[in-house]
Amino acid sequence: MITLGIESSCDETGLALYCTNKGLLAHALFSQTDQHALYGGVVPELASRDHVRRLVPLTRDVCKQANCTLNEIDSVAFTAGPGLAGALLTGAMMGRGLAWALQKPALGVHHLEGHLLAPMLEPDPPVFPFVCLLVSGGHTQLVVVRGLGQYELLGESIDDAAGEAFDKTAKMLGLSYPGGPELARLAECGDAAAVPLPRPMMDRPNLDFSFSGLKTAAITRLKAFNQTNNDPTTQERFRADLAASFQQAVVDVLIGKSQRALAQTGLSRLVISGGVSANQQLRAAADELETRGISVFYPRLEFCTDNGAMIALAGALRLARGDASDMSVNVKPRWPLESLNEHTYQP
Repeated sequence: MITLGIESSCDETGLALYCTNKGLLAHALFSQTDQHALYGGVVPELASRDHVRRLVPLTRDVCKQANCTLNEIDSVAFTAGPGLAGALLTGAMMGRGLAWALQKPALGVHHLEGHLLAPMLEPDPPVFPFVCLLVSGGHTQLVVVRGLGQYELLGESIDDAAGEAFDKTAKMLGLSYPGGPELARLAECGDAAAVPLPRPMMDRPNLDFSFSGLKTAAITRLKAFNQTNNDPTTQERFRADLAASFQQAVVDVLIGKSQRALAQTGLSRLVISGGVSANQQLRAAADELETRGISVFYPRLEFCTDNGAMIALAGALRLARGDASDMSVNVKPRWPLESLNEHTYQP
């Protein structure tokens, strides 16, 4: 069975073709980063309009890559939520319309379920059950994944997600959008032990996260330093040290809480997915867990951020299991992951 996957939840348009027998056949992605960089963040209306422009050409692109015609597609999967309402609607309308024209089944997919399953696109995928650290600009969660549709939320951010804190701190450092990768690059030139910063909520027994206070502490340190130091060279060195110290604090919290989750569940497999899973400092720290008997899995870098391949995979797995929905167009900008149920799936 060949499934066309459509991702349009925010500012990236992703299309992919996934075959249940052969695996990923083709994928294509268009990022709107340059467009939104002019405004320092995602403008929902502009995002929606650009999805409309990209969806059809990218569909043709993946069909050409896979040497596949539209008539050979057996099903269509699209992101139904969570995400920006207008952006979600563009992909949903495209998916439903194409499925109707081809007389094929279509299914709305939970965006975060796509991220949870993304490492299964790799040659050495994890097996159920495992703990997933899902960390991105909009979400920071620890989830036990026992099977398709069997998800137990262990903890999540009570304020800023890790990626959001990266972006906001980067903006205060004067870095360009998107700030997370820029902060990571600046951190390579700094000393991660130079600026003392807190490790929020690590002294609490739960598995929740909080990065708002860490962001505020970093910004406070920057303002205090700049008030007493006017030398540009010294200021630039401090910016690099602060970036490195901030990144290290976030990584320490993410890895520390992940270890706690593994210990509490008794599991020995850890999946790290979402946009922040591309951070090399986070991956280096996670890889050290291998020496303690923990198996760590990631999606490849191109599948860390939003993409059509993960949606095609999740849709194909659900459709193969018999999940289906009618032809109405429903999107859920807010859609709690824990609301998914193995037996009742209503996107």
